[in-house]
Amino acid sequence: MELIRLEQIRKTYPQPQGTITVLDGIDLSIPTDEFVAIVGPSGCGKTTLLRIINGLITPTSGTALYRGKPLNGVNLGCAMVFQSFALLPWLTVRENVELGLEARGMDAEHRAKKANFFIDKVGLDGYEEAYPRELSGGMKQRVGLARAMAVEPELLLMDEPFSALDALTSVALREELLDLWRDPEIPLRTLLLVTHIIEEAVELADRVIVLSNRPARILKDLAVPLNRPRNKKSEEFGQFVDEIFSLIA
Repeated sequence: MELIRLEQIRKTYPQPQGTITVLDGIDLSIPTDEFVAIVGPSGCGKTTLLRIINGLITPTSGTALYRGKPLNGVNLGCAMVFQSFALLPWLTVRENVELGLEARGMDAEHRAKKANFFIDKVGLDGYEEAYPRELSGGMKQRVGLARAMAVEPELLLMDEPFSALDALTSVALREELLDLWRDPEIPLRTLLLVTHIIEEAVELADRVIVLSNRPARILKDLAVPLNRPRNKKSEEFGQFVDEIFSLIA
């Protein structure tokens, strides 16, 4: 089943020196039960595309459809994991995870139960009453992931979620993300990741969408021909990374 369809999406911004076109002629389909990654040069419009899918901004022209219907406002079928963690410092871990549930009108008892479930799933059991200042970067991003999953979205959007972390923590969280995606107790099955790290996209995704320099167009839509778990040291992995790199370079 098709979850997202973008048809000839174009996004422009007025500037004192003239209009800037960020996206131009983007056609993209995302079915359910797929992990898709978007890569491209820095500043090409990857995050803008993600925000259009989330309904946070509207395209200048073109059509964005969710389950066959035009997007109108924030897409409640999606949840977002941000690069900057985006935690409220005056709230505890549990309270941060409950934010989306509270906004959707869930009562306090059920909010706490669901928040505790996802806090445990991301490996933060025992930190429910901790504040963000007491957590490492990796732990903060686990809170962000738990908060996004707690609303049980059909589509999880991730905007360079590992780029603010050290290398070892980033590797560990990528592996944990795949484990969560395969967890039968978690209904999440469709993910869309924006990253500037090609190896990360190839390691995680079923498909890699390669964008051009701004104004961004889709250069290639590539199915990843590698079985999981993926060996990053294999010749096949390296060749696929090189193929994507050659498109962007």
